[in-house]
Amino acid sequence: LPPDDNQVSVCFLVPPTITIIPTKSFRLEHQSLLVCFVSGFFPSEIQVKWLKNGVEDSSVVFAELLQNGDWTYQVDAILETVPEHGDTYTCEVEHSSLQKPLRVDWEFEISESAKSKQLTGIVGFVLGAIFIMVGLIIYLKNKKGTPRVQIPPSEGLLN
Repeated sequence: LPPDDNQVSVCFLVPPTITIIPTKSFRLEHQSLLVCFVSGFFPSEIQVKWLKNGVEDSSVVFAELLQNGDWTYQVDAILETVPEHGDTYTCEVEHSSLQKPLRVDWEFEISESAKSKQLTGIVGFVLGAIFIMVGLIIYLKNKKGTPRVQIPPSEGLLN
């Protein structure tokens, strides 16, 4: 319908928010999933990309675009990857509400409990190696320093 003088047209833009969610089993050098959860945007047209160390990764799987119930939308972009130490992952979103693409970076970090477990393992290994070396040195010194006395059979205790 062509607009008449009594109609009002409203156009509004709502920018998206980005949350990056690693799967619980996200581990270095193992196949893992990262989810870029993009939510709260209007209109529904949106472009979402995953970058690994600044290079676009084309192995992204997109979930179905969903309405939130408040006129805004949400979508998930899922990246399957094998992370390595030092990798930076970026979820980049282009939307009509944004002047420039919105980018959120994510880097793999070892949790404090995992760091503690690693440190405990390393300390235990080093202490174990030290005790084995000290024991071996003591054994070898005692073996060298002990004179061997041979008792002739005729002078034995059985006579």
